[in-house]
Amino acid sequence: MNTSQLSNELEAFLEYISVTRALSKRSVEAYRGDLHSIEEELQKPLIRVDTASLLSCLSKYKNKRTLNRKLSSVNSFFDFCYKSNFTDENSKLKFSKIPKLLPKFLSYNEIQNALKLIETTSWLGLRDYALILFLYASGARISECLALSREDIEGEWLHIRHAKGEKERIVPIARVAVEAINEYLNEFKYERNFIWSNYKGEVLSRISAYKITQKYLGVSPHVLRHSYATALITGGADLRVVQELLGHSSLLTTQIYTHVQKQDLKETVEVCHPMAHL
Repeated sequence: MNTSQLSNELEAFLEYISVTRALSKRSVEAYRGDLHSIEEELQKPLIRVDTASLLSCLSKYKNKRTLNRKLSSVNSFFDFCYKSNFTDENSKLKFSKIPKLLPKFLSYNEIQNALKLIETTSWLGLRDYALILFLYASGARISECLALSREDIEGEWLHIRHAKGEKERIVPIARVAVEAINEYLNEFKYERNFIWSNYKGEVLSRISAYKITQKYLGVSPHVLRHSYATALITGGADLRVVQELLGHSSLLTTQIYTHVQKQDLKETVEVCHPMAHL
């Protein structure tokens, strides 16, 4: 097998997830990288690789999250091949157990304290202030945030058109965040349709957005998404509502925040219940 070429079955799978399932380009490329690397290493089409050789190939990945991503790609491929009658067996590889970790998040007070440190006498300062406030108020992914155009915010509603998996959604956004964005845009010295800009007037990059949140909060932009979800769950929001707001395709993805809720309930009982200290 020419290691630079994809097998016919792999090409068919990539076309299926790209066209039929309409996954994002980034997701398709991730699948391509995971699966083609196996074909390159084992010098044969993936569909012809026996389970022992496949597990041996994957055993080099010591990070369980990386390993499980590879396993997920392989299982999706074999499931497609089975349903497409490329094979008579629907092989399934077992996932490696990963200890459940609570997502890192910030409290409302921590975010407010950081916002007070931002110098808002320039449009760049106003941008940093508005960006942090927006991420916490919307729960948007940073990729969704940076792809926004001015018309995507209508009143106190946010239209996320460039969502993961190409799924659009409309979510409410706090007035204070909208007001911060408007104040920033009023001082923005460039005529642009996009919202978030660097100092040159070009679209803000993911790296620049990371540097902004890291500078004031010491965290990545994604932690503000976790903080948004955590605030909703601990405030009593229904899990399915949070799923819709976050744009999760599966409720299982959202359920990690129930652990935060349980911890919050436990701490409340320990503080408030008269028998907690007996």
